[in-house]
Amino acid sequence: MRYLIGIDDTDNLESRGTGYRARMLGSGFQDAGLAVLRGITRHQLLVSPVIRYTSHNSSACLLVDADTGPEPLVDFARTFLLRESAPGSDAGLCIAPWEDVAVTVQDFGERAKREVLSTDEATALACKAHFILEGLTGDGGGVIGSLAAVGLRAAGNDGRFLWLPGIRDLTGAYTVDELLGLTGIEVFRTLDGAEIPSADIVDLGAWCRPILEDGQAVLLVEPADGQAGYWRVAAKERIKQESE
Repeated sequence: MRYLIGIDDTDNLESRGTGYRARMLGSGFQDAGLAVLRGITRHQLLVSPVIRYTSHNSSACLLVDADTGPEPLVDFARTFLLRESAPGSDAGLCIAPWEDVAVTVQDFGERAKREVLSTDEATALACKAHFILEGLTGDGGGVIGSLAAVGLRAAGNDGRFLWLPGIRDLTGAYTVDELLGLTGIEVFRTLDGAEIPSADIVDLGAWCRPILEDGQAVLLVEPADGQAGYWRVAAKERIKQESE
């Protein structure tokens, strides 16, 4: 069964961020034999002086496949976050079956990008959908971001991938065909929206972060060194702009 696992506000100004903890949690699921990690996305939420956040107010969502029900995932994730979340954090955890993430939850995620939302609304929405939603540390405010991350990932048009198979392990240049086989990237397109031929070469550079677009992992590329058929990953700031 496929699950979405949202986490939020696990860090403080001196610690590693929520994205790092999401990757460690995903690795832990696999090492424990509980699930197969398919991808982790980062989702930017509203930055406002009314909202407590560490540096950017982003949350993360893991997509996993598991042969069990949600209970072992919940137990493992809860234990991990209680152990690893930084002092002063307001860690939140949400676990939802992929096929049960309704439009109401997706809308909640979209609203969290532009509105100040409440923990009461998040809790009521998760209860109605029969999702696991827990505030594990601090004041429990992380339930908003963790539920929003699940909604945004399910909607399929927000954020960028912090982890996909291959994107943090490979360096150098490969053909599109090779990368389709070696990574979880599904589409390679230019900044003006054109997909590039399968025989073209892409230099992955030092920061390969596909965006989530139409439910797919899309790597944005730009021409490299004026050579026909040779591309590089688009500039970091452009990828951030497209994914936030």
